[in-house]
Amino acid sequence: MKNNFKISIPLAIVITLMAVIYQRTTGPTYPKKFKIGQDQSITAKFLRSHGGDTNAPVELPKLTETMSATMTYKRYPTNDEWTTVELEDNGNFLQTSLPNQPPAGKLTYFLNINYGDKTQALGSKTDPIYIRYKGEVPTFILAPHIVCMFLSMLLSVVALFEALYRTDMYKTVGRITLSCLMIGGMVLGPIVQKYAFGVYWAGFPYDYDLTDNKLLIAVLAWLFAVILSWKGTRRWPTIAAAIVLFCVYSIPHSMQGSEFDYEKGVVTTDMD
Repeated sequence: MKNNFKISIPLAIVITLMAVIYQRTTGPTYPKKFKIGQDQSITAKFLRSHGGDTNAPVELPKLTETMSATMTYKRYPTNDEWTTVELEDNGNFLQTSLPNQPPAGKLTYFLNINYGDKTQALGSKTDPIYIRYKGEVPTFILAPHIVCMFLSMLLSVVALFEALYRTDMYKTVGRITLSCLMIGGMVLGPIVQKYAFGVYWAGFPYDYDLTDNKLLIAVLAWLFAVILSWKGTRRWPTIAAAIVLFCVYSIPHSMQGSEFDYEKGVVTTDMD
């Protein structure tokens, strides 16, 4: 069967890697970075996502012998009072931890560093760091989920170029793309979400979770593309579905995601 894989596959790999890197590095769960020190030459990272049943570690490189720091935090979104703790001196680092929360529970926190003669604020009450907690997802569930979602993007771009090059392979590749989306997103995805946040599905029609809703849009786009392209030589549905999936992957991961409502004791959607 005629194909143009020598060009479409390398292009798909490059585009997919760019989309995945952009998505992962711009989302609200990617570690928050600050330049610290009196010359601000060292980068410190602070967690914005933590899995399992342990406390979330917080640490700062110890730059001077007199350096000290405090961390101030509270549950989000609540009217709790702020709690301030001193970071402990553990040799080369100043360390503390944020208390574990239920799946989808959030804390908001910031730090203040004292260098002896100068101070530095890492966040504030009005512009804090947010961290969301999640349950531990078994590797045998998470790994195939990630692989299938990665392959769906890769194959979607291959199908796009095969359709643009007017070869015969766009149909076959499109069907495999839909299969990967169904297995990775609609089968394994809810299982991952159940382990992580305690709910199988938080998108339409039950709630407004952006991750679930954008997945649903991508699956429907590719489902219609496969159906409309099953017979005949319609290429535009495949091209349109591939563009939709690329746009979906361009949205930062976990935006407008699950959030634990401390007052009601249920998982809702963060609409901020």
